[in-house]
Amino acid sequence: MTNNPIGWFETYVQDMERARKFYESVLQVKLETMGNGDPEMLVFPGDPHKPGATGALVKMEGFPSGGNSTLIYFMCDDCAVEASRVVPSGGRIQREKMSIGEYGFIALVVDTEGNMFGLHSMK
Repeated sequence: MTNNPIGWFETYVQDMERARKFYESVLQVKLETMGNGDPEMLVFPGDPHKPGATGALVKMEGFPSGGNSTLIYFMCDDCAVEASRVVPSGGRIQREKMSIGEYGFIALVVDTEGNMFGLHSMK
């Protein structure tokens, strides 16, 4: 494999506006509408010429949120900063910032739709 293994991610939601507010508040980004609205998608900002992957929030009939077993991590300068925005934005902390040794730090949080995701930083 010559590229990073992840090329795209989708996080499924039940209430798109609630999820938009949560992710924009916690990550301090602006999500943009993608596609024709079927399924409803909001894409995270990204640059295809830089490392890593971007993805979208998706609302699709027949695919509920919070029930899958894939965990994505958002890169941060200091994951404690984004984690501090989770509860005020309507989510909850699953695991506070913790060391993962030479690989930096992570925090595990749950969004307003029941999806757990990670925050990762080197400091």
